[in-house]
Amino acid sequence: MSWLRTLLLQASWNDDRMIGVGSAWAIEPMLRALPGGRNGPRYRAAMARATQFFNAHPYLAGMAIGAVARAEHEDLPPETVRRLRHALVGPLGSVGDKLIWAGVMPTAVGIGLAVCALTSPIAGAITFLVLYNAVHLVTRWWALHAGWERGRDVSRALTARGLKRGLRIVGPLGALAVGFALPVVGEWLARDFSLRAQGNMVLVAGLAAAFAGWLIPRFRGLRFGLAAAAIALVVGWVW
Repeated sequence: MSWLRTLLLQASWNDDRMIGVGSAWAIEPMLRALPGGRNGPRYRAAMARATQFFNAHPYLAGMAIGAVARAEHEDLPPETVRRLRHALVGPLGSVGDKLIWAGVMPTAVGIGLAVCALTSPIAGAITFLVLYNAVHLVTRWWALHAGWERGRDVSRALTARGLKRGLRIVGPLGALAVGFALPVVGEWLARDFSLRAQGNMVLVAGLAAAFAGWLIPRFRGLRFGLAAAAIALVVGWVW
């Protein structure tokens, strides 16, 4: 039940508590067995703590949910439970971003785009959805299970050999998948254009890459994104 509820962690997202309310809803089934049940003081106090501020990568947030539930069942002091919960915010966010957004996502996108270009758009979309969500759902299950099993020693799960190896692999794998997909998709998109049009596309792409190389050192972060968006709008309007 808690695993299914983690799928809706962000449904009640807000600026004040981030995914705190969502994590409380996910942890609730794991707290029903506390002494006194759902009407007992320990249950009510644990739920009140669970609704406080919390933020982490949504796919790994289950690790904190499981660890906090275990701590509540072990009747650890309330302040210890709060510190445990807040101590996991940074590590879970960092590991989740590196594992999912910088690794699994570009890998699945690259493979899906390549399949799209080589076979059909429907096959590419299905490939992406299957690959990405297979990792996504397994990650949610593993995180919740590891949190419950480790309890307050949950940091050991974040330093496990398998997770470290995965973090080392997914980044280069994502770069490889996207690097392979780009020329394949480019050739597929340009297939119906004349040779002259294809040459113009290559020329524009080269000029854009050179311009970006000149622009990036001067405009970083938000400024570069805004400048790129403005240029794209102007070019699209002129075209």
